[in-house]
This record gives sequence, C-alpha cells and structure tokens, in this order.
Amino acid sequence: MTRNTTTGRKPLIGVLGASGAVGRAAVRELRALGHTGLRLGGRTPSALQAVAGEDPTGQDETVRADATAPDGLRAFTEGCAVVLNCVGPTYLLRATVASAALAAGAHCVDVAGDDPAAEDLLKDGDPARDGRTVVLSAGALPGLSSLLPRWLAGQGLDGVTALTAYCGGLETCSPTVARDLMLSLTSGGADGAAYGEALAAVRGGRRVPRALRSDEDTEHDGFPGRVAVQPYLSGESERLADTLGLDRLDWYNVHPGPRVRALLNVLPGSLAAGDDPAALAERLILAAGLDLAGHRPYYVMDFALSGTASGAPATAGLTLRAASSYRLTAAVGALAVDAVLRAGVPAGVHFARDVLDPGTVVRHLRSQGAAELRLTGAAAGPEQPGQMEEGAL
Repeated sequence: MTRNTTTGRKPLIGVLGASGAVGRAAVRELRALGHTGLRLGGRTPSALQAVAGEDPTGQDETVRADATAPDGLRAFTEGCAVVLNCVGPTYLLRATVASAALAAGAHCVDVAGDDPAAEDLLKDGDPARDGRTVVLSAGALPGLSSLLPRWLAGQGLDGVTALTAYCGGLETCSPTVARDLMLSLTSGGADGAAYGEALAAVRGGRRVPRALRSDEDTEHDGFPGRVAVQPYLSGESERLADTLGLDRLDWYNVHPGPRVRALLNVLPGSLAAGDDPAALAERLILAAGLDLAGHRPYYVMDFALSGTASGAPATAGLTLRAASSYRLTAAVGALAVDAVLRAGVPAGVHFARDVLDPGTVVRHLRSQGAAELRLTGAAAGPEQPGQMEEGAL
C-alpha cells in the first residue's frame, strides 16, 4: 500500500477497480474534471502503480482492496469522501461496495448497481438519514442509455410519443461484463426478476410481451455491415418510457459479431441445462475477441424520437458513435462523482438517469472527444438535416 499525504483538505475520491477497463478510463475522466490526489484501489498493486504513474502531479495513492473478501474494503474506504465503484460482477456484489462506503461515512457512485443494489441499501435504511448519497447505474447502459433520450426530447420537440433505440457494437468483452450478462438472464431486475425481457416492447404505455421479432441478418444506418438485432425491454427502458410519457418504445440490442451472436442465441438453453456460467463467460470473452480481430472497435447508440414540434408531427434523431462503451461508462461515472461532490445530487439512493443533468453529460462527451454525436430531424435544426457534432475518436 502506498499513501500520499499531500492531498490536503481536498475531498478524497476512491476509485475501486482503478486498473480495469472502466476504472482506468474513469481515473482519466476524473483528472480531466480537475480531480487529483485520487485513491486507487484494486487487487493488483503493480497495475495500480501503473495507473498512478500516469498522474503528472504524482498525488495519487494506491491501496489494495478486494470487494469479495471480508473487510476487504475497510482500508480503502477509510477517509474517502466518495467512492466510485468500477468492479463487478454487479449481480453478485450488489450493494457490497456501497455499504462499505456508507459505513466509512462516504458517498458512493456505482457504474452499475441496478435494482438489486438499491433494494439492499433501502432495506438497511435510507442513507439520506445520515446525509449520504448513493448513485447507481452511472454507466453507458444503464445510465447514458436514458440520459441521451431525455436530452434529445428537449431538442426541437415540444412533445414525444414514441422512441426506437438501437445499441451495441464491436469491442472486447471484459470478465465483469461477461459474468454480469450471464447473471442478468435470471436476475438484475426489481424484486428478484430478470434484468429485462427479450422481444417485449412498450405499447399504450405498458409492457407487451413478444411484441417484436429478432432479425439475425439485417442492416442499420448507424452500424457498418450486416448485424443481428434483438428486441429487449429492460426495467430502465420501461421507466424511461414512463418519464417521457411515451406510448411506444422499441429497444434493440445490436450484435455485429457472428460468434457473439451465435453464443448469445444458445446461452439461455445452456444455462437452463446446467452448464457452468463461468465457462460460458470465458467462451463469450473469446468470441468477442475473435469477432474483433482485424476490425476497429466501436460502440453505437442510435435513438429516434417521434412527437410534435410547433403542433405538427416531427421527429428527432441522435446517433452516438464511440471507440468504446467502457469510456462512455467511465465518463458518466466520473460526472456522477463530480455532481455529488458539488452537492448537485440530494442525499439518498438514486439512479444516474434521474439525477444527472443530460445537457452536462452531452457537453462533456463533446468537449472530451469521447464520442461523435450526429443529430437529425428537429434536433439538427431547419438547415442541418444531419449535423455531426464535434468529438474525435
């Protein structure tokens, strides 16, 4: 363990999982927001030292931390003002990290978390009673997946009725993402339910099972080449439909890689047959790597809203393209930490989609070059039908 005592009175931010795909990117995002003197936590000291070495001020400190071990977070959380959790698997850890942060008197931001973590935290008593804040689902999906449509709804439309979304990409699959995907098939939603429901959609403001069909070989303007699309309605998407007052919502997960597509098609049956989830997760990581070989990684979020503008039917579109969903997750997590430290989020347990300012998130993605945003329809303005916003990848 290495500690630096030069941070003075600045609030101490702890980043758990700082040497992972999301954590390392989150450290860079926090530095870009002006936060230095970070505490970097994880299980591999040499990897943490490498991340700390990227800090030009030399003020970061490293602390060995293990969220799976009893008292494995005590030394890490002690003295922190806020903890940013970038480790998983989410549906096994649930509220472990947030609870440790709260016990140390710190706020917590989790790039995942979802409903199970919120339920655990509220079962033990609302952190608001101690003036503490927990922000969950502060990542790309869930998180940015609701913040962007919320922002788009205010760009030239005076009312919205329907949303169609396509999200996916071609990139590596981290062990945490692979394990969480396995667990999400049977858990991750509210009250012990699965995270979402394949083929379901919102009609008349309500969830309708088997409303849509998958397509294993199709094209979409936002994605290069042939892709597979799978309708999938999550709890987050349902809440988004309720927030925006939508009559219809169609959400599609997009899978460009043929090996990942083939494996995802057999996953539910394999798990039902008793196959080892850990072994299936390893196969998913391998499949993603093979699909990516020889290709440039990318991640796309494409949203199309229908509604009215000046009383007439209108549409507004947004296509976000990034080199990595992990960077997007890191950006949202860092912005949530910044908002908590600035007292921009009230005490209690919240989801990022409900408490972060969508405009602030969009401005950050643009200014930091984290993504390209293409606006169409009412969102682009009357003379720019396909405006590409700045953001070099």
